[in-house]
Amino acid sequence: MSGQKRSKRSIHTYSSKAATVILAGTMVLGGAASAFADTAAPVTTSAVTNVTAPAAAAGIFTDVKSGFWAEKHIYKLASQGIVVGNNGLFRPGDSVTQQEAVLMALRFMKLQGNVNTGTDVVLPTDFKVTNYYKPYVVLAFQQGLLDKTVEMAADNLKTSWGERKASREWVAELLIRALGKNADAAAVSSQPTGFADDAKVTANKRGYIKTAVDLGLANGLDGNRFDPQGAVTRAQLATFFSRAEAHNTLEYDNTVKGNISALQNGKLTLYNNGRTTVFDLTYSTAYFTSTSETRINFSDIKPYTKVTVIGATYNAAYVEVTDPAQQVQTIEGVFAKITPGTIWLDSPTGYDQYSYDGSTSFVDVNGAVITPASITAASKVSLLRETYSGAGKLVKVQVTSGIVNKTATGTIQSVDTTAKSITFKTADGATESFKWEDGTTLFSSQSSVLLPADLKVGASVKYSVKDNMIRSVDVTSGVERTVQGAITELTSSTVVYKKSDGTREVKLLGSTPAIVIPGVTTPVIGDLIADASAGDNVQITLNSSDQVTKIEVLSRQIDQFTGATVVDYSVKTQLLTVMDSSGKAHLVKLDTTTKLASDGVANTSLTNMGYALTEGRKVDVVAAGQRAISVETSSKYDGTLTAVSTTNKTMTIKLSNGQLLTLPYPQSVDIYGRSNLAITDVALNSAVTAVLAGNQNVVSVLRVNSSVQFEIITLDAAANKLGVKWSGVTSELYTLTLPMTGDTGQSIKISDLKVGDFVNASFNGSTPLSLQAVKLSTGQLTAVNASTGTLTVKDYKAGTQTITATGGVKIIRDGSTATTLGSLTTADRVEVRKDSDGSTIIRVLSQQSHAFSRYESGTNEILVKRASLDDNNYRFALGANVYIHQGDTTLSVQSLKENDNIIMYFNNNILVEIVKQ
Repeated sequence: MSGQKRSKRSIHTYSSKAATVILAGTMVLGGAASAFADTAAPVTTSAVTNVTAPAAAAGIFTDVKSGFWAEKHIYKLASQGIVVGNNGLFRPGDSVTQQEAVLMALRFMKLQGNVNTGTDVVLPTDFKVTNYYKPYVVLAFQQGLLDKTVEMAADNLKTSWGERKASREWVAELLIRALGKNADAAAVSSQPTGFADDAKVTANKRGYIKTAVDLGLANGLDGNRFDPQGAVTRAQLATFFSRAEAHNTLEYDNTVKGNISALQNGKLTLYNNGRTTVFDLTYSTAYFTSTSETRINFSDIKPYTKVTVIGATYNAAYVEVTDPAQQVQTIEGVFAKITPGTIWLDSPTGYDQYSYDGSTSFVDVNGAVITPASITAASKVSLLRETYSGAGKLVKVQVTSGIVNKTATGTIQSVDTTAKSITFKTADGATESFKWEDGTTLFSSQSSVLLPADLKVGASVKYSVKDNMIRSVDVTSGVERTVQGAITELTSSTVVYKKSDGTREVKLLGSTPAIVIPGVTTPVIGDLIADASAGDNVQITLNSSDQVTKIEVLSRQIDQFTGATVVDYSVKTQLLTVMDSSGKAHLVKLDTTTKLASDGVANTSLTNMGYALTEGRKVDVVAAGQRAISVETSSKYDGTLTAVSTTNKTMTIKLSNGQLLTLPYPQSVDIYGRSNLAITDVALNSAVTAVLAGNQNVVSVLRVNSSVQFEIITLDAAANKLGVKWSGVTSELYTLTLPMTGDTGQSIKISDLKVGDFVNASFNGSTPLSLQAVKLSTGQLTAVNASTGTLTVKDYKAGTQTITATGGVKIIRDGSTATTLGSLTTADRVEVRKDSDGSTIIRVLSQQSHAFSRYESGTNEILVKRASLDDNNYRFALGANVYIHQGDTTLSVQSLKENDNIIMYFNNNILVEIVKQ
C-alpha cells in the first residue's frame, strides 16, 4: 500500500484557523455520529474488594442489553477505544456513515495518532466530508486505506461522500485494506462471490467480499444473499472489525494476554512472559470466551487459564477466555514437615521438597484458609503447581485428610439437626462442615443460650473446632432469628417466655412488633395471653439487637366463651358464673391481672366491672382453667355467616374458636359500595362482624368484610389522601391510619404509590382496614397458551415473565370484553393484573400506525405525517420511559428518520412504546 503513487493536486493542507475547524467538527457530532466520536465517554467503575465474585456487569452502554447478538464485539472494541459511545448509548441499530467507518478503521490500524489536526484541510469541492473528519479521510488516502480513483469518481460525488451510509460491499473493501490483504483480494477478484445476488455486487468489490467471507469477517444473509448495497449498522461494523483482530498483528496498548495466576478479592492477576499485571474486576467488567458470542459469568472464569484482558488504568473492562484448560499439575502425598519456604513430603527414598512463598494459599479439607504451621504430620495433602511460567510454583496446598483445630468467623449456611452438623461459609467464601456432640452448651447469642434449631441461615458467627468437632458457636450479628416458648408474663416493654427445656428468657419488645393470631383480624399485643401455666405458645422473632419484632401464636391452652350469659357474680369472692351458648355452666375467678372491658372501654376496675356483670348480661370470657384471663361485656361478634333462617328471622355466625351463635336479624347490613341491603343479600360463608345494640339483644348492624380493587386517579401525599375509581364511581380514601403493603407484602407509604396504580382495599362494612398495591405487568405478549391458562409478557420494566391466569379471565379490548385467552395474539401489548377476587384482568393497549415526521425536543413530542389537512391527531407526547426499538435493538428518539414507518402503543392515552418497522 505504501508504494502506491498519490496525486497532490486534489488534496491540499495548510496551517490556519485549525482550532476553529476542529471545534466545529466536534460540535457536529452531537447527534448520532457521536457514537464514533474522537473522545470516549468515561466508563464508571467500582472496584470490588473482599468478595469472591463481583456483582453482575452493569454494562458499558445502556442500549446494549445482555444477550444482544453483537454485545461481545461492541464491548471488546469499546474497551480498546476503537468504538466509543455518547451519553452511555451506543445506538447499535443506527447506520454508519463512510466517514465514521474511516475513523474506526484508522483506530483499528492504530494510525489515528498520525492525523494532522493542526492544519486546515481542503478537499475537492465536490468531495464533501464533514470538517471534523477531513484530516482522517486525508490520512486514509495517504495510507492506501481508500482508493482515490474509485472514491473520487464522478458517480461517487453526486451526494455527500462523508455522510453517505456505508454499504456492506464498501465496508468489506475497507476491512481488507485495513488488514493489508489487497493482494489476496486481487487474486480472487475475477471469481464470483457465490451469493445468489452476486449480479448486484459492484465489479471492483468482488475480490474484497470473497476475501472477507473467506477470513470469516462477514457472513451472508437469509436466502444466500450478501446484500452488497445494504447499509451497515454500528453493531455490524463493530462485529466486522472485532473478527478482523484475529488476522491483525498489532498489539493494543490496553490489551494484555497471558495466564491467570490469581483470582481473588475482586482482582485478577495476569502472568505474561515473566511479568504480572493486576486488574480490578469492576461492576462493568464483561466476560466472554473466544469460541462463543454469548456472555459468560464471573464464576466461569477459572484461575490458571489463558485469557485476554482489556482495560485502562488496571481496571478490567473486558475479559476473554482463550483457553479454558487450567495450566496446573496436582501432586498428592503425605505431609512430613514444613520449614520456611519449603514443604516436605514423605517418599520411599526420604523426602520430596517443594518451595512455596507468600502467595501460596493453604486450605483445609473444606477449603477454609489455614496457616502452614497448623498442618499436622501424617496428614494427606494435595499440592497444586502451575505449569505456565516454567518455574513450577506452588499455588495451593490443601489438606485432604487430617485433624482440624481452629477458631474462625463466617456465616451459617445450613443446620442439620438430625445429623448434628453445621455448614459454615467462611470469610473468604469457602464452605466447611463439622458436627457437634450432645451434652454441652455450644450455642449462644448475646448471653442467651440457643438450641440448635434456633440457629438461622445467614447469621454471622464465631465458631471453634477441636479434633474435628464443634466446641462453640456464638452468633455475633446479622440476621433475624426465631425462638419458641409459652408466654408467662407480658408488659408494655418486655415479654417473658418459657422454652421447651424449662428455661425462661426475657426479651425487650421492638418499637412496633407485628402480632399474628390465627382467626383474629388486625390483632394487637393486648390480645396475647400471658399465664404462668397456660400462656400462648408462640414463635418470637428477634432482630440482630435481640429485640422482639414479631410474635406469632402457634397454639392456645385456653377456653373461650363468647356471648355467654351471666348467671351470677360475687363481688366478695370475685367468682363469675356464666352459661355458654350450648347451655353449659362455667365458673371462673377474676383477679387484678384479668383484662376487663365494659361497653368497649378497657382498663375497667374490678369494682366498676361488678356493676356490669348483672344477671342476663352477655359477656366474652377467656379463661385458663378457672382463672379468668379476660372478661368483656359483649359488644360485637366476629365470625363467618353460616346460616340464615327466614322462618325464625335469625342468622348463625361461626366464631374463630368454632363456637356457633344464633342471633336475630340485624337492623341493617353494611357492605362497601352497596345500599338498601337485607340479610338475604349477604352470601353464606362471608366474614362478618355483628355489632350489638346497648341492650345486647339486638344486632344493630351486620358489617360484611369485602375487598375492592381501586384505580388511583389522584394522590395527595401531604394530606394522606387518595382519589380512587371503582366501577365508574370515584371516592376518597384517607390513608394516615391504614396499614399499606406492596404487592409482595412489604410495608409501603403513600408516596410509594402513583396515579394509574391499582390497590386492593379490605373493608369491614364501609370502614377500610388496609391497602395493598397491585402488581402490574405491562409489555408485549410473546406467548399465550389457552389450554394451560398461561401467558408470557415481555415487561417494559421487569423483563420476561410468565403469568398463570387463574380464577377466571377478563380481556378488555377497545371497550369490549372477552373471557378466553384465545382472543389474544403475540402482537398484542397488554397490561395484566390480578383483581381483588383473584381473577386475571388483561387490558389490551391501543395502537396507531403512522409515518414518522420529526421530534420536537422542546415539548418532548413526536410528530407524524397527517392523513389529511383535517387530521389533528398528529402530535404525541412521549411517556417518561417510552420504549423505542427496532426488533431487540433499543433506539433513541433522535435516531428516527422522516418517513420511518412506526407503530405506537398507548396505555391510558400515554405513549409507552414505539416500534420502528
